[in-house]
Amino acid sequence: MTPTLVRQHTSHAGSAPRVDLSARARDWSEIQERMLVPLYDSVYERLDVGPGTRLLGLRCGSGLALLMAASRGAAVTGADSASPERLALARERLLPGTPPGRSRSSPRGTRARTGPRLVGGAPADVAGREARYTLVTVFEPIGGLAGDSEGLGELLAGAVPLAAPGAAVVLAGWGPPERCATSSVLRVATKPADPVHGSGSWRPARRDDLEEAVQRAGLRPDGSGRVACPFGYADLDSAVRGLLSTGLFDAAIAATDARQVDKELTEALHPYRRQDGTVWMPNVFRYLIARVP
Repeated sequence: MTPTLVRQHTSHAGSAPRVDLSARARDWSEIQERMLVPLYDSVYERLDVGPGTRLLGLRCGSGLALLMAASRGAAVTGADSASPERLALARERLLPGTPPGRSRSSPRGTRARTGPRLVGGAPADVAGREARYTLVTVFEPIGGLAGDSEGLGELLAGAVPLAAPGAAVVLAGWGPPERCATSSVLRVATKPADPVHGSGSWRPARRDDLEEAVQRAGLRPDGSGRVACPFGYADLDSAVRGLLSTGLFDAAIAATDARQVDKELTEALHPYRRQDGTVWMPNVFRYLIARVP
């Protein structure tokens, strides 16, 4: 494991149970988000993302996937209504020096926009562009929380009218539990949350999670793939911070408290701790490509 995999953090032992959303967003940006880089790379390579691509990233979070697409020459727009804290970090990455709520744009009197665009709202809030999007992505993996695939329907319904006919829509999800070491950690750590997998609690990924979401959105499947996305951390503390930043443990925290979840999560991670103190969990993620009619 390279020392640049994660930034070092001070221990969070003894911290207050209340969630610090800004700190959690920073943990996502600095620790966890980069675990999905192989997924982003694989999709962009397969779809030949480049200067001719107009990308709309839904649930864009702190913007790493958008940054990678922009580095390939794509025109990128990100929308995220769930986490203003993550979106603020995306602005730092993609629009340094630009006040929140504004995008870097062309001089007044011109229609062309040369820089990225970030919107803290629904897909409808990014409407009004002359050219339609050629690629829509939802890289936030589904299949980890009960009801998360069903929640994609409204999001996609708002985005499809903004896409050009034949545009690709990419959804991502957790792979089979037997191929994801992290599944065992999630299962143990969220055990007190809801044993019957109520809405918002963790559940194992199902084989057809992505296909069902695409079907509900009225899209046409056009290929899929699997990508190895190992979760690697510098130490146990970084692993706990990174995993908590996903939000998959929120139901457990609400059912018990943050200290208890921290304790159980740390214990569950011990089998994946290596002799040098790093933590390594092999995982496989899926993606599904669909086409706009």
